[in-house]
Amino acid sequence: MASLVSTHFILQLVFVVSLFHVSFASRKLTELVQDQTNLLQYHHGPLLSGKISINLIWYGKFNPSQRAIISDFVNSLSFSPPQTQPSVATWWKTTQNYYHLANSKKPSSLSISLGKQILDENYSLGKSLTEKQIKQLASKADQIHTVNVVLTASDVTVDGFCMSRCGTHGSAKTSQIKGRNYKFPYIWVGNSVTQCPGQCAWPFHQPMYGPQTAPLVAPNNDVGLDGMLINLASLLAGTVTNPFGNGYYQGSAGAPLEAASACPGIYGKGAYPGYPGDLLIQPRYGGARQRSAAMTEINPDMRSEICVSVRSTQI
Repeated sequence: MASLVSTHFILQLVFVVSLFHVSFASRKLTELVQDQTNLLQYHHGPLLSGKISINLIWYGKFNPSQRAIISDFVNSLSFSPPQTQPSVATWWKTTQNYYHLANSKKPSSLSISLGKQILDENYSLGKSLTEKQIKQLASKADQIHTVNVVLTASDVTVDGFCMSRCGTHGSAKTSQIKGRNYKFPYIWVGNSVTQCPGQCAWPFHQPMYGPQTAPLVAPNNDVGLDGMLINLASLLAGTVTNPFGNGYYQGSAGAPLEAASACPGIYGKGAYPGYPGDLLIQPRYGGARQRSAAMTEINPDMRSEICVSVRSTQI
């Protein structure tokens, strides 16, 4: 229960999730805050639809409470009972707007659920991974009607991690099914706590560059995992709306701006490099001076219409 509550608070930040650009190839490290008003274009490719399971592949050492943080988030995407607003489920529901825009006559729908969890605690491929090995790990789980998420521990290095990206999403070929190969989407996110928390775990750690304002306290008291959660949320939004590189994005196909990355680093009004913006406070946890604590939420006036950027156009 404790991890579920903490996940609720961190995902109130994710309501307008995004720290850096999310591209089809990677979630790249750029300026912490950028002023962007881009509209996303639909490139007539498929979006993920139907019942999709999120499989988690844990690579390296993660304790049970850390695994619960991520699994609670995935479960929270499909909560149906009434919840305190803003909630994870209502944030996620905004992605449905893309489906209506892609097919206004007969829009499809998406239902997300937590699938299988695979533990690879013995580092079967070593502690330094390539992109090819990430795909190899993603292929360990089921590949039909799934998104396979590879989560690497803090002592695992991955090509490009901390230098150009905090995580990635893409697609890989399935094993042959009835003589044919298909594609399945995958995500990779790394734990940056010992490698680059100022880049990939902000605003729960002081930024590497820019004003050194006090960071927000990580809701689960785990800077690395809470940072992973924000990155995962952003990449998941990009995955379902641009799973194979020809869905919704703005800019070039090689480095597209995707869903949930319209306002990198902006969590509230008045955001600037190193400062996430003016955040509301959960009253039962204290006054305004405790804004940097775990119980923060985004300004409701800055909701998804600003940063999820569903005012999309077709080409």
